[in-house]
Amino acid sequence: MIKKQLHRTIGYAWLFLVALAITAAPACAVELDPVGSTSSNTVTIANGDSVLIHGIATGQPRNGLQLWIISKNYLKVTTIAVNDDDTYLYELKPADTQNLASGQYFFLVQHPMMNGQFDIIYDRASGKIINRQLGNGNGMDIFTISGSGSLQGPDSAQALVNAISSQNIDDTFATYSFYISPPTAFINPIGDHRVGDEITLSGSTNLAAGDDLMIEVSSSSFKPTEKAQNGEFSGISGVIKVVPGNGGYNRWSFNVDTTTFKPDEYIVKVSGITQDVTTSAYFNIVNGIPKTSATTTITVMTTNAMPSTNPPPPTAADTQKSPFPFWIAIGALAVITGIRKRE
Repeated sequence: MIKKQLHRTIGYAWLFLVALAITAAPACAVELDPVGSTSSNTVTIANGDSVLIHGIATGQPRNGLQLWIISKNYLKVTTIAVNDDDTYLYELKPADTQNLASGQYFFLVQHPMMNGQFDIIYDRASGKIINRQLGNGNGMDIFTISGSGSLQGPDSAQALVNAISSQNIDDTFATYSFYISPPTAFINPIGDHRVGDEITLSGSTNLAAGDDLMIEVSSSSFKPTEKAQNGEFSGISGVIKVVPGNGGYNRWSFNVDTTTFKPDEYIVKVSGITQDVTTSAYFNIVNGIPKTSATTTITVMTTNAMPSTNPPPPTAADTQKSPFPFWIAIGALAVITGIRKRE
């Protein structure tokens, strides 16, 4: 009897731990920054690049996950299947992002949890968000997310978060955001260099990691010449891959050996291979050391020696002049001598 009770107690404890593991484990995880994060690394996506939303969902929900993508005047609600290994993946394809308006986009991945159903749903006919746990089993309208009188952008995303966070809802979720903007690329300041320098050109872009960029470095004075003219030309070009960056933008870099370059002004042009993006910058290659402004500083050294009690002998600059010229004094003495002789 005692052994049966012990086995029964162990069985209950095991079921409790399993249930706890299911509920305590994260419902889903994706590789973008959460909404409201203090991090500055919110991802910026270029129009025409794909967006991959992927992660892990525990519990094998039979209805999959519900995905919400929300922005100003934009709403997409769909479901995502969960794979046998608990992973999920959803892609916004280039054709999807190509025509998206610039701005911030929020997405929320919703897990149905223990009851296997989504308790917060979207009614496409009315444009309203419905709480299925309220209203005597028929559900209750919470707020309007599309159509006339609907909340917009961040307000609707926050209202959805508040609805799923309600105490009578067992659904869990993860929220993330990204920005959509036209394709852009930037070049970091280059500065002047000497012939023979190894230069690393670099910059940032909102193009996706793995996208190709064409880098072209050419003399700005290069132009078609006649056969009799010197057609000497300096430059280099190549294709590089965008690599992951931080601060919301990805990075690119390109190494240049200027050993064969002639002194001149050069233009750097960066352009996308599959994306319509172009930017440029200028720098100079010079002979010898590039000219820089210099300031000559004269330092006066002083000591703390005690002053001497005997003042130094006066110098020529310190000798005071007589208030009368010397020849006037001689003349006055001669006049006095003559007067005495007459007396």
